[in-house]
Amino acid sequence: MSENLLINITPQETRVALIFQGAVQELHIERTLSRGLVGNVYLGKVVRVLPGMQSAFIDIGLERAAFLHIADIWDARPAEGGNGNTLTPIEKLLYDGQSVTVQVVKDPIGTKGARLSTQVSIAGRMLVYLPQDSHIGISQRIENEAEREALRNKVKALQQPDEKGGFIVRTMAEDASDEDLKSDVDYLRRTWSNITQMAKTLPPTSLLHQDLNLAQRVLRDFVNEETDTIQVDSRENHLMLVEFGKTYTPSVLPKLQHYTGERPLFDLYGVEEEIERALGRRVNLKSGGYLIIDQTEAMTTIDVNTGSFVAGRNFDDTIFKTNLEAAHAIARQLRLRNLGGIIILDIIDMENEEHKSAVLAELNKALSRDRTKLSVSGFSALGLVEVTRKRTRESLAHVLCEPCPSCAGKGQVKTARTICYEILRELLREAKQFNPREFRIMASQVVVDMFLEEESQHLAMLGDFVGKPISLHVENVFPQEQYDIILM
Repeated sequence: MSENLLINITPQETRVALIFQGAVQELHIERTLSRGLVGNVYLGKVVRVLPGMQSAFIDIGLERAAFLHIADIWDARPAEGGNGNTLTPIEKLLYDGQSVTVQVVKDPIGTKGARLSTQVSIAGRMLVYLPQDSHIGISQRIENEAEREALRNKVKALQQPDEKGGFIVRTMAEDASDEDLKSDVDYLRRTWSNITQMAKTLPPTSLLHQDLNLAQRVLRDFVNEETDTIQVDSRENHLMLVEFGKTYTPSVLPKLQHYTGERPLFDLYGVEEEIERALGRRVNLKSGGYLIIDQTEAMTTIDVNTGSFVAGRNFDDTIFKTNLEAAHAIARQLRLRNLGGIIILDIIDMENEEHKSAVLAELNKALSRDRTKLSVSGFSALGLVEVTRKRTRESLAHVLCEPCPSCAGKGQVKTARTICYEILRELLREAKQFNPREFRIMASQVVVDMFLEEESQHLAMLGDFVGKPISLHVENVFPQEQYDIILM
């Protein structure tokens, strides 16, 4: 079956949707203002060397100087065959005003500057290039030893006799042809050659290499044999991607198209509606069943329910069919929402062991399309299935949303009656400490309405008890839980 990639580009953000079997399977969003620095290569200028801390501050053109520790300096490591693990002191390697090529390994956080390394690594589609290291490594996710050795030999054959650099073979190279690997090696060598040439001509604090933006990473990482089309709704960016493709990924150019339709690209394929649904707790299944998805700090829970679905010869068949459908829906939601970490699946209880095995097999089959590393456990004694999925980026909800200012992320607010009773208690405390002419309650419309109607007797009784008039004032900007008592 074919899949389509949609790229929606505006000055403020780039959004990518992967469509498979007529439904949105993945969403990726990159915003211009929050694009990270990790992977960028700079020609830095040493601002200050700190021998006592065995570190240095490097100016790379940001507001704050970046930080480079001795452990992240490639030249400080002992040579092959050297004795011991003693690092060369930083004061023997760097001096104030020196130009040095560095790569960002950690973005600035709070008052801390970016973390740097002098060991540059450049990611390609199949390989990661290590220009300063001759080592050839294989991704740990490729577990078959014979396959690992075969890949190592393929990459060794592509190395030039006098080449200093090494490679890390990525998981995507598992089924790659010799031609694919050669194309990736050529791209990485060209990129490194450009970096070294720019380092010789540009002044210090210059950006030498920026990691690919989301649209470019689509051509590098997302396209495969099943990809039918890549549609871009920006003419300018389509031309830029064509130029990028000519240089680095020529095989994908026939699939790259400029979308010129009148309707917005994401509207045409129903992606906007899918984004809205992906931010909700409930996911409806075609059969009438549904999922409830809750994200917490520690884990994500997904509860499967039959809902209105009634089918099959008996209730066991209904549960089995609901769980089978839920397996595919769960796999899709993990990709769509980019849920990571520990995910607990509360599958509807099944007595039949064959049904359990079939549901687990269907879940593993549905999850096999996921690009992200994950593992699935069997059913626990409580009938739960645990899935762990590597966190590669923020979840969709964390990118697009923030905690509700009314409930502060609890997902619920106190009732108007509860707030009324809180106000009455607070007013009584105030009356014991102060002696104002009048008390004025400022609250939301729903709370004031409750005082005027169902709680009017209790408010009047308190007014008589404290011996002061109590007035009500609606504050439209107040959420339901907020109130204030003014002493007049």
